Amino acid sequence: MSAKNGNSQGKAGGPGKEARRNDATAGLAAEQADMIRNVALVGHSGAGKTTLVEALLAATGVISRMGSVVDGTTVGDSDPAAVHQQRSVGLSVVPLLLDGVKVNLIDTPGYADFTGELRAGLRAADAALFVVSANDGVDAATVALWQECERAGTPRAVAVSRLDHPRADYDAAVAACRDAFGESVLPLQLPLREGGEVSGLLDLLGRTVSGTADDGGQPARRPAEQAELAAVEGNRAELIEGIIAESEDETLMDRYLGGEEIALDTLVADLETAVARGSFFPVLAVSALTGLGLAELLEFLRRAFPSPLERALPEATGLDGAPRKRLSCDPDGPLLAEVVRTSVDSFLGKVCLVRVFSGTLREDTAVHVGGRGLSGRGHPDHDADERASHLYSPWGPALRAVPYCVAGDICALSKVASAETGDTVSAKDDPMLIKVWEMPEPLLPLAVEAAARSDEDALAKGLARIAAGDPALRVERNPETHQLVLWCTGQAHADVVLDRLREQGVKLQTVDVITPLRETFAAPASGHGRYVKQSGGHGQFAICDIDVEPLERGAGFEFVDKVVGGVIPGPFITSVEKGVRAQMQKGVAEGFPVVDIRVTLHGGKTHSVDSSDAAFQAAGALALREAAAAGRIQLLEPVSSVVLRVPDDYVGAVMSDLSARRGRLTGTSSEEGYTEITAEVPDKELLRYALDLRALTAGGGSFQRSYLRHEPVPS
Repeated sequence: MSAKNGNSQGKAGGPGKEARRNDATAGLAAEQADMIRNVALVGHSGAGKTTLVEALLAATGVISRMGSVVDGTTVGDSDPAAVHQQRSVGLSVVPLLLDGVKVNLIDTPGYADFTGELRAGLRAADAALFVVSANDGVDAATVALWQECERAGTPRAVAVSRLDHPRADYDAAVAACRDAFGESVLPLQLPLREGGEVSGLLDLLGRTVSGTADDGGQPARRPAEQAELAAVEGNRAELIEGIIAESEDETLMDRYLGGEEIALDTLVADLETAVARGSFFPVLAVSALTGLGLAELLEFLRRAFPSPLERALPEATGLDGAPRKRLSCDPDGPLLAEVVRTSVDSFLGKVCLVRVFSGTLREDTAVHVGGRGLSGRGHPDHDADERASHLYSPWGPALRAVPYCVAGDICALSKVASAETGDTVSAKDDPMLIKVWEMPEPLLPLAVEAAARSDEDALAKGLARIAAGDPALRVERNPETHQLVLWCTGQAHADVVLDRLREQGVKLQTVDVITPLRETFAAPASGHGRYVKQSGGHGQFAICDIDVEPLERGAGFEFVDKVVGGVIPGPFITSVEKGVRAQMQKGVAEGFPVVDIRVTLHGGKTHSVDSSDAAFQAAGALALREAAAAGRIQLLEPVSSVVLRVPDDYVGAVMSDLSARRGRLTGTSSEEGYTEITAEVPDKELLRYALDLRALTAGGGSFQRSYLRHEPVPS
């Protein structure tokens, strides 16, 4: 099972870092879907996912030694932003070849800011391996992710990592997993300790004990002693009963309860079937640093997780939205693939990571690239015919050319100019679309501006490149404040965007986000607009008198003509209204737009020669400003309707915090350990709420917001 040794040299994740590869580097294209496994490693930040991938690479001889997350020398985290933050900020794919089976390890970010990358990884995967640290347990964000996988029917298993940590508690970690994920989560192995350290793993089904790998790459094994078996008999019985409960052989439970010894092969076969079906979730123990449990994990990845043939494909439609016949994972079928990640390489340009669901993607062939459903994030719907001239097998940051990519496999495309994350790739003569996966809503605003006018063009181009590959980012030019606002999913996401802009040589600075207030009249007022200029030749003459009164919130603007006797001709009355409207947009007090007023024009004067459209527009603006100076102006602030989903344990803290933010509670409801809270909160109090809510709820809370109305700012 364990591949070992190889002589070819190649880059493994960054300048100056060499990796020794064997045949298991899987730069070769897979031949058939049943020999492929796509596994996403998921879990909270710091659980050890990237380090575990490094350990698996080293255990199979793909690299000569493990890299370090701290040093930025891992295969998966070569992105400068990941090195800077010392955590994964984007998904990466690293293939292994295990006894002829290509296993695509999809390392996903664990930090909540990068949920979009994580969901993209789940879209590309057919199974999920939850990595839980033996010294940290399970956090609320991991529980939410488990529930998300459960709704999608994704097969799952748990790897309890960091057994070598001084505070490691495997039993507590398994108990936390069962409490969070359900009773169908059961351990396959139990650690044995000697001198306070884990010395081996007891296989509950096989009744053997394995240690770390020897020089040949194989773990040392021995039969478990009677005393060891006696200590774990209850755990073994619970595991067997859990497996048998999922068996398709209805007689198996009766035979087992009747005292019959069930054959190991039968138990293993039923276990693998239940895991692939997504109804049973085993726990494996592993230490990336000592190598303990790596061989067993590799065998599990190869045998227990389903192939792409066993998973349903996303539904496809035609370009007109008409449903298409459900496709299967057939290399000879119609081409259907999806871009799950987009990045920019300094030499290759745009590089798209693509999961092929149906058909075979071949180099130098014409394809259709289409995108739908992200127009609200600044990605307009688009269609284009392109040529897939270069195909690669991804290996972390490195790429190795391949001639084709069959259904079920993952590859990379370069120089496909129109492709963005979430786009569908299909045949040019048979174009199709897949509904994009759910993207996280960016709720943290960050205002930026170019350091100088000469940098504005570079800033715009840099943002366009980043936004094309990051659908979680929304770029907005606020029409009221005229600020360029980047809507991010959190501070770490914002830092990554800024780092990538600066890497491109963009000079910029961040500024405070301005909340777009509005102005209105708090009481009736009158204004006299006099615009008279005479400097020789044709002059300017316009006089108008107006009354201003406030209207109900949301009523808008009304202009009433009460001029009598023709003192202002009809065309100039329209000019006065234009001037008033123009001044309303500019504001009359703090420079914010004026709303919800009625302006009544009731008098004025004209000149037979000097009156003009421009003069009466200026007089109308002057009249509104004079009315504002004589009256009382009220500032209005935007208020949003906020819907929060909060773990029950944090409801009290969240409600107290909402009250401190001038929020008004409008309702609550409970479901599955979570409470949904609806409230009305001023936008100014929500500028940093994406960060504050995460801190209040240990990462388990989320919220959505929508504009509701403007209300008076408290005095």
